[in-house]
Amino acid sequence: MRRGGEIRKERRRGEREPGLLAQLRRPPGGRDARIMLLAQLLDRAGTGVWAAACVLYFTFVVGLDAGRLGILLGAAGVAGIAGSPLAGHLADRFPVRSLLIGAHLLRLVTLCLLLVVTDFALLLPVVAVTHLGDRAAKTLEMLFATRVAGERRATYQALSRSSANAGYALGAGLAAIGLAVGTRGAYHVLILANALSFLVAAVLVRRTREPRGRGLVAAPAAPAAPAAGAAPTEGPAAAAAGGPGPWRDRGYLRFVLLDIPMNLDDSILAIGIPLWLVSHTTAPHELIPAFLVVNTVLVVVLQLRVSAKVQGPRRAAGAVALYGLTTLLCCVLLAVSTGGGVWTASAALLAAAVLATAAELMRSVSSWELAVSLAPREARASYLGVAGMAQSVQKSAGPLLLTGAVMTAGPAGWLVLGAAVAGLSLVQRRAAVRRLDLLAGTPAPAPAAAA
Repeated sequence: MRRGGEIRKERRRGEREPGLLAQLRRPPGGRDARIMLLAQLLDRAGTGVWAAACVLYFTFVVGLDAGRLGILLGAAGVAGIAGSPLAGHLADRFPVRSLLIGAHLLRLVTLCLLLVVTDFALLLPVVAVTHLGDRAAKTLEMLFATRVAGERRATYQALSRSSANAGYALGAGLAAIGLAVGTRGAYHVLILANALSFLVAAVLVRRTREPRGRGLVAAPAAPAAPAAGAAPTEGPAAAAAGGPGPWRDRGYLRFVLLDIPMNLDDSILAIGIPLWLVSHTTAPHELIPAFLVVNTVLVVVLQLRVSAKVQGPRRAAGAVALYGLTTLLCCVLLAVSTGGGVWTASAALLAAAVLATAAELMRSVSSWELAVSLAPREARASYLGVAGMAQSVQKSAGPLLLTGAVMTAGPAGWLVLGAAVAGLSLVQRRAAVRRLDLLAGTPAPAPAAAA
């Protein structure tokens, strides 16, 4: 009877689980979280406008050739890598809310400069600073959510992902109108639309309240003596006690390094699958937009449900292994898509896009949850800044890996990539569980110090 009662209770709890719209109305963090989600939606809508138009703008309006365009976007990607640790470092010393407003206004200024700057030497720093501001803003949003949502940060992250993808889709749709016109003035309107989104986002962020816990690394008044044999310059305990911080915490740096290949789904979906379709399969080119549609719809609809299944750091560590398996299956489908006709190739590529999206759904929750949970509570700002570098590095190195090595090797390249990601995911899972055990076993400061 008791077992049956527990089952019925669980069923009723599942039936009462609020849906996406209800969660957006009452997100973890209340009013401030709701305002921030709206700001993110508008920010990403503007970013979607620019992402759809930037390559064509630099090519047909500014007149850059393919070589210079590659240098410009590559330099911007490298600059973006510095945005996350810089934001984390500053968040240890200044209010997150003020820093996020500053990041939005910085991007507003640099986007407006694009209206008048056409010289390549000047475009390099302008676009680089824009990307640095993008990455800094995303890290600050992450830190804001960690503080206002508390233990329900995974739910907030799911809502954030759904809002962001809806914003990207809206922005891409608006960009299509301007691209259809195709004049210099139309491109300038698209740039101004993106800049306006940053201005509105800054105004909305100003309406929020500064989240508690400014992120200062507080040194305890009476630190506990280290355990026998413990390394005093490494690990979460040392950082929490005012030690060297994330850059010398080898355990956390190992997590960040392994998290880079755990973000490859982004490059696989955006670059790998479309280029593979064009160069190695008989599938029609008209199928390429369907990949973005599949990804956007699935993320908006399923992110909240996936997040509900991956609550807590232990389940997040388990989701990393599932990420590796899903990515492996995606790569297998890409490898076999070259062996059939049009319908077989199309079905395999669409299924690969679905699997890449499934990997993204798990990664977006597990990577963020582990980045927070594996960091010392007192030093999360600087630690999360370092963790944010994983995605930035992948965005710079991932396309080069796919185009320069994987696709050059043909179907075997995809099989090797999938096997490598699956193997590294198991290493990441084991390392994360070990560090969680270390954090759980770290002794609290001894009360006898006051005696």
